[in-house]
Amino acid sequence: MKNNRQHSIDFLRGLVMVIMAIDHIRDLMLTSEITQDPTDLATTTPFLFFTRWITHFCAPTFVFLSGVSAYLSSRKHHDWESTKRFLITRGLWLILLEFTIIGFGIWFDLQFRSFLFQVIGSIGMGMILLAFVFKLSPKVLAIISLVLIFGHNALGLVPTFENPVLKFLWALFISPNLFPIGADHMVMVMYSVLPWFGIMLAGFVVGRLYELDPLARKKNLMTLFSFTFIAFVVIRAINIYGDPRPWTVQANPFFTVLSFVNTTKYAPSLLFTLMTLSFALGVLRLTDGMNNAVMRFFSVYGKVPLFYYLLHWYLIHSLTLLMVFMQGFTWESLEFGIFKFGRPATGSGVSLGGMYLVWIGVVLSLYPLCLWYGKYKASHPEKQWLRYL
Repeated sequence: MKNNRQHSIDFLRGLVMVIMAIDHIRDLMLTSEITQDPTDLATTTPFLFFTRWITHFCAPTFVFLSGVSAYLSSRKHHDWESTKRFLITRGLWLILLEFTIIGFGIWFDLQFRSFLFQVIGSIGMGMILLAFVFKLSPKVLAIISLVLIFGHNALGLVPTFENPVLKFLWALFISPNLFPIGADHMVMVMYSVLPWFGIMLAGFVVGRLYELDPLARKKNLMTLFSFTFIAFVVIRAINIYGDPRPWTVQANPFFTVLSFVNTTKYAPSLLFTLMTLSFALGVLRLTDGMNNAVMRFFSVYGKVPLFYYLLHWYLIHSLTLLMVFMQGFTWESLEFGIFKFGRPATGSGVSLGGMYLVWIGVVLSLYPLCLWYGKYKASHPEKQWLRYL
């Protein structure tokens, strides 16, 4: 049972990590990215919409599996104080990485003019919060998770704050916002903590299923998949609550379907969460007990997610600069600054098809490094610091 569980969890984590690279390559290299919103149904194409939409499943799945892994780790070590200490130190480490090594990998800006609080920082904050509640009963944790996931959208009715401290705290925990620091620096809170913490808690609760026998686990995963998927379809169809962006009838049925699934990620709405977690639960159910070549391939990335995450940003950004120089631009043409990746404002980039070729190259080139590090980590359990990378 242990190996089957490991394969399915590592496979799903690796799958979404690989898909995630599509989004980051699109951000940095796609020709139209500077001027076109891929989810704007008035201007997008089906292929461009799908390119963005498929990556929506990455962050919530990754956060959810962080909760699952936190539970399994706590049960493995049977030491509450050690688990609490690890969650806090791991959380602080992730937040530090977010604003240093990861931040530089995203922007390549030596002046650090852009501070982006996104998924790694939010997971870090979630782990710190989890350290203070993980010993509560599963029922209480499940209730907290459901309140955060189902009730978060109701907070949109709260009037905006004018006090800068309250405004920042509201962004940090509830709803994303931008905060200028002088004329040359900016903080952007994209992954407000509490709705993502609700997803992490859901994973922590679901982690208990991996103590059951395989048949019981599969039955429970199927039940949870059915609930989340049906709840998404029904609540979305009613079109009253669950997402700040209602779906609308479009010029043709296909684009109406796109409107239906075009849910809000920042902050993750109820419908966004139900849509994406149904995928995660469905894949966990489908692959439970399986072990084949495809699963082993993706598991290589899933076993070393943070290692892969750090490397892929630096590789993608280096390729972006190489692309710009190959297209005839000089160093003086590069634009760095607040939320600028270094690309010139116009004239650079690759097509959507070219972007997918870059994606395949990036993923395959990182495979040997991830395979090596995964083996190194597994063969050196005495090196506790490896748990942080």
